[in-house]
Amino acid sequence: AGRSPQVKAFVTQDIPLYHNLEMKHLPGADPELVLLSRRYEELERIPLSDMTREEINQLVQELGFYRKETPDAPVPKEFQFAPAKPLPILLPPQAPTTDGKTPPKRDKEEHPDL
Repeated sequence: AGRSPQVKAFVTQDIPLYHNLEMKHLPGADPELVLLSRRYEELERIPLSDMTREEINQLVQELGFYRKETPDAPVPKEFQFAPAKPLPILLPPQAPTTDGKTPPKRDKEEHPDL
């Protein structure tokens, strides 16, 4: 079981950009994405060996992980616990976006399905 170059590129170049995404290297094991709850209970395992780097990035973002511009960029407060979705009751009331302000910029992060 070798790592695919795609997965390796994701691990070395992309993981540092994701908040709360950690790499645990298990020699000889196929790479898997293990989703944990906030109490560190295992929720799901997703094998990555057959996925392209692009697909893994898309998957991780769909799961709600926050991707930073650079490894040292600050993480906005609302994403501190991403991807664990905070309980709705903890969210500050959203200001209505009818006052002409643009909603927070997230479009850059999301790639339309090609």
